[in-house]
Amino acid sequence: MQAVAYRMLGSLTEANDAVQESWLHLSRSDTGEVKNVVGWFTTVVARICLDMLRLRQAQREESLEMSLPERIASRGNGIDPEQELLLADSVGLALLVILDTLTPAERLAFVLHDIFAMPFEEIAPVVDRTEAATRKLASRARRRVQGTTIERDAALSEQRTVVEAFLTASREGSFEALLAVLDPDVVLRADAIAMLLGGSADVHGAAAVAEQFFRRAYGVRPALVNGSMGLVAARQGRLFLVIKPTISQGKITEIALIAYPAHLRQLRLSLIMSDS
Repeated sequence: MQAVAYRMLGSLTEANDAVQESWLHLSRSDTGEVKNVVGWFTTVVARICLDMLRLRQAQREESLEMSLPERIASRGNGIDPEQELLLADSVGLALLVILDTLTPAERLAFVLHDIFAMPFEEIAPVVDRTEAATRKLASRARRRVQGTTIERDAALSEQRTVVEAFLTASREGSFEALLAVLDPDVVLRADAIAMLLGGSADVHGAAAVAEQFFRRAYGVRPALVNGSMGLVAARQGRLFLVIKPTISQGKITEIALIAYPAHLRQLRLSLIMSDS
């Protein structure tokens, strides 16, 4: 049940809360006539998660700018950050980021059907849709998740090579390798919220930009951003930063750091399909 809730919510804390609330429902219910307890429990967890996702979406209409750095830096919630990172990696951090861009009903339909093989006839009552409408929810979500296959586009393949080389150089702390993928006149620009997270407004030149990313990309993962290669960062399954490079002739000529919530919601993000 924690696995179901975590994929729904992307947060270990919220997933544990959902499971605990489900146990309370179980303790107050007569399950003697329930033939499939696992299915019953999954449905209860899903409904609780759907309510939490809808509440989360409503809260996003409020200003989140000043709360982002606090949430990223917080370590006092009783959750081991290493445990959450391991769980996120096992699920797929990029998947959690993409799921966070879906509507609550789309996310629930996709997770229950495509990940946990729950039939649409059982999902439909949870999202309060017909079975046909629920299939459409999952289909829309699936298209967003699958995105564009890198191997079908030579330009994207080249971008992927450059971005992965940049990411590797940043993680391994290879200054020379960073310089190798940066155009000598590269420009780094950050929005106001990215600056609060440690970015700089405008940085010019390969050496200065390389210093900004030296050993600093540990929590970053590749993704497609508006159809081009980029990088995303998330905490508790929630997107908080997009790194969007501009690539020309095998070099990065410009990097945009995007963290403003309204701008993040406007980006079209997709998973990168594996080579296998």
